[in-house]
Amino acid sequence: MRKKRRSPEVNAGSMADIAFQLLIFFLVSTTMDTDKGLLRKLPPMPDPNMQEETKDVKERNVFLVLVNRNNQLLVENQQMNIRDLREAAKEFIENPYNDPDLPVKEPIDVPYFGEVMVTKYHVISLQNDRGTSYGTYMAVQNELTAAYNELKDQLAKSRFNVKYDDLKEDDPRREAIDDIYPLKISEAEPRNVGGTR
Repeated sequence: MRKKRRSPEVNAGSMADIAFQLLIFFLVSTTMDTDKGLLRKLPPMPDPNMQEETKDVKERNVFLVLVNRNNQLLVENQQMNIRDLREAAKEFIENPYNDPDLPVKEPIDVPYFGEVMVTKYHVISLQNDRGTSYGTYMAVQNELTAAYNELKDQLAKSRFNVKYDDLKEDDPRREAIDDIYPLKISEAEPRNVGGTR
């Protein structure tokens, strides 16, 4: 009788080790693009015992920005190019000439500045269509945030001779500038204006 020849066995014990090492290699060597997105500090959770307060917001205190599914902007009921949005937002936030059509200015006492007239109740209201592209959404958000950042930077340079970004988070001068130009962007839930895409 002839003996059957056995096929040689392959030692697969180290295969798991090799696969694990490859996985670690790719995790360590892969770079991730972390520069995209929005940097926002969320407000603290409200006190559960606090009563909800509703305030009537004057129309002049709201800067309405609508973006449709064709990525077109309607700002304060006027069609606008995205490159003009930053300057329009800066004028709204600051109301430099106390225009009666722009936000109401009220005096507040700010450390390092004394009494300052600010647009205390201004709000930028942003609403997108569900079909708005992510690129346009990000571009609009960036322009609105840049409007605040430019105003803060101008104030920091004129008062403290330093860039706003160079002031540390816990610096009271930075907090004073934030009191004058608080970031107030309210984002409404997206809606279908022109039907489905």
